[in-house]
Amino acid sequence: MAEFLQHCVNALVLGGTYALLGIGLTLIFGIMRVVNFTHGELYTFGAYMAFVLGSLLGLDFFLSLLLAATLGVALGAVIEFVLLRPLKGADIDTTMLVMIGAGIAMQASEQLTWGGVAKMVPHPFPPDPLVFGPVAVAPVRLFVLGVAVALLVAFYLLINRTRLGVAMRATFQDPDTAALMGVNKGLMYTLTFAIGSGLAAIAGALLAPIFLVYPTMGDLVSLKAFAIVILGGLGNIAGASIGGFVLAFVEEFGAGYLSSGYRDAMGFLLIIAVLILRPQGLFAAKERIG
Repeated sequence: MAEFLQHCVNALVLGGTYALLGIGLTLIFGIMRVVNFTHGELYTFGAYMAFVLGSLLGLDFFLSLLLAATLGVALGAVIEFVLLRPLKGADIDTTMLVMIGAGIAMQASEQLTWGGVAKMVPHPFPPDPLVFGPVAVAPVRLFVLGVAVALLVAFYLLINRTRLGVAMRATFQDPDTAALMGVNKGLMYTLTFAIGSGLAAIAGALLAPIFLVYPTMGDLVSLKAFAIVILGGLGNIAGASIGGFVLAFVEEFGAGYLSSGYRDAMGFLLIIAVLILRPQGLFAAKERIG
């Protein structure tokens, strides 16, 4: 039982950041119909910004996380304005090729700037784990889980309880009608891509103190983000949230009870099963945003 509870806690910590990744990707696809192949690199960007701000510039750890997320939002807005906006009306193949090229360019830039040596991001939390009965949890992991859950709640409120959220959902459902009602479609697209990018960046910044930071760290993460979107159903934000936790639990328990070498394979075996048995996703709904 102690081992089971420990795996549950580990999966919850990882699931929170997976959910942030999945929401960011499905938000962009749901509203903009863009398959964002830079998502993993935006995750890497957030991790490197946490390293630069916290380690090289010596800023406060918590301020570094906030600034890393802000820079991720800004970079997302630039990508949308410079790369995607000129492609408005282009076929999906062209858009995909541009985004793939942007992802490759971003990774090459990180490799050139920081080299291939992995970096460590220091944090102010004590190294000794907190013990709750049979479960031991590092304080930094509890912090990551708390921030991830808070961000998920904040994002839910943004989408469902604010005028901006209404405008974003309206743009998703019927862009032309939303424009007739006074919604600025161009602004909605920029905000959507910026918010989705910021979620990827903060996920990378949050996990940077737990894992090492290196230029290719976004490759597998990008694949997992797409897997989460498939699990939740294309464009289903609630499904992406749940899908992130489902993937984390499958990986954690597969690694714990079968073999750690198959951690990543377990998640993708689940995706194959979902595509065969329920190709619309586990949590597909008629309304795919909200």
